[in-house]
Amino acid sequence: MPKAYIRPMFALRDKYVLITGASSGIGEALAREAAKQGAKLILAARRLPELERVKAACLSHTAWCEVLLLDLSSEASIEKAAEQVKRMVPQLDVLVNNAGISQRARASTASFESEKQLMQVNYFGPVYLTKLLFPHLALKAGLIITSSVVGLFGFPTRSTYSASKHALHGYFNTMALEEADRLQVTIACPGRINTPISYSAITDSGQAHGQMDQGQANGIPADVCAQKIWKAFRDGKNLVLVARGEKLLYWFSKFIPPLYRKISRKVSPL
Repeated sequence: MPKAYIRPMFALRDKYVLITGASSGIGEALAREAAKQGAKLILAARRLPELERVKAACLSHTAWCEVLLLDLSSEASIEKAAEQVKRMVPQLDVLVNNAGISQRARASTASFESEKQLMQVNYFGPVYLTKLLFPHLALKAGLIITSSVVGLFGFPTRSTYSASKHALHGYFNTMALEEADRLQVTIACPGRINTPISYSAITDSGQAHGQMDQGQANGIPADVCAQKIWKAFRDGKNLVLVARGEKLLYWFSKFIPPLYRKISRKVSPL
């Protein structure tokens, strides 16, 4: 078997880094932190004005930052974005698959259309983008995948969201084994992070949730989350949990399943 590629304290300075979902939340925080470390950034998302705002902030720390439109629900958009990246940079050193949407719906009542949308944006979109950009990755490159703590266990009102994140683990953990000689793959599993992701979370009908959940409002600051993710990547870790009490659910799910099921039915949604 090939020896696993462990990147020793990888410095981002002058490395080309693509971050999806960079217009807000964890993606924006990842971009700002990478800029402080001197990375050359490509920021991708659906909202150009917000991307330009983040770009302006990043340019106060790094000399090179570009933006591009990317809608992971559209294969044509993914293909166009991948071609733009190939024209922008000679190679890509780090691909951060961060973009995604959350869910606030019970498995029995969520519309099938909303479930297909979640799987497209959270799973098929990142997979397709990675496949298109794989030939353009540096010989010793990095992949960072933003999953979730519910990518490690099930949780009420997150059925398809949880499934899409579980799928990311299966796919990219397999890729990490297959490409162990050239890729450092880090999967980040945030818990409650103070970001606006709950506003766009999909309800039963597929409409936006439209409000901030209390758990997220009181969550870990996004910049702290980003710092922990970048540190885990630099340290060559395959998995990093960025959470507070939610970590207990993970350990309970692994070692005390009955307690995990009892608690998860009672706690407020993540």
